[in-house]
Amino acid sequence: MNILAVIPARYNSTRFPGKPLALIGDRPMIQRVYEAAKSCPDFTKVVVATDSVAIADCVHQFGGEVEMTRSDHATGTDRVAEVAQRYSNMEVVVNVQGDQPFVTGQMLSQLVSPYVSGELPNMTTLGCPLDPKTGYCDPNVVKVLCDRKSNALYFSRAPIPYFRNSGDAPVFHHLGLYAFERNFLAQYAQMKPTPLEECEALEQLRVLEHGFAIRVCLTEKAVLEINTPDDLVQAQTSIFAGV
Repeated sequence: MNILAVIPARYNSTRFPGKPLALIGDRPMIQRVYEAAKSCPDFTKVVVATDSVAIADCVHQFGGEVEMTRSDHATGTDRVAEVAQRYSNMEVVVNVQGDQPFVTGQMLSQLVSPYVSGELPNMTTLGCPLDPKTGYCDPNVVKVLCDRKSNALYFSRAPIPYFRNSGDAPVFHHLGLYAFERNFLAQYAQMKPTPLEECEALEQLRVLEHGFAIRVCLTEKAVLEINTPDDLVQAQTSIFAGV
């Protein structure tokens, strides 16, 4: 199974310009993500996809591989899809988001486990246990509900499901990592944005609204994503504390 891991990275982030080059400890964030992806034994190749010369230079300095892309992509997945077109020998393409410097090789192996075991779902993503006290009502924690075959029923920032009765429900904390069957990724890139996607600002809802399935693979816990300068401070504190 040939699996391509693509790390989309843009310099001009609205909330945090230059984010991929921000230092966490002794290394820029993009290097930490790249090294994590390289540690996954299931990946055939790992590349950074960017339109930024500064990011490309940084990646080359630490020995990484880069694919330059157009600058007009609306999402990271669109950038990944552009790069995937250049690798016709790859059967699966993974979007390893460039703002997850604490992702692990084990998590990435869990993400692609259905493909490695011989299945070929259109798309997979990751979920982990949801903290009902801190995560359930937090709109920054995306929830995913699953059916009995571990396919996503819905993703939301809202507290779902509504617990009219007590009990366990198949709701998980969604982690923004995705793997695609290569041909489906090309198909996804041509899909029009959908109403629920735009309402919740969750691009994975586009797949569900167009009638396709997303397999939810499980991992043990969430890792810190870097979306704002405050997140970077938290990350640096964790590194220096040895967490």
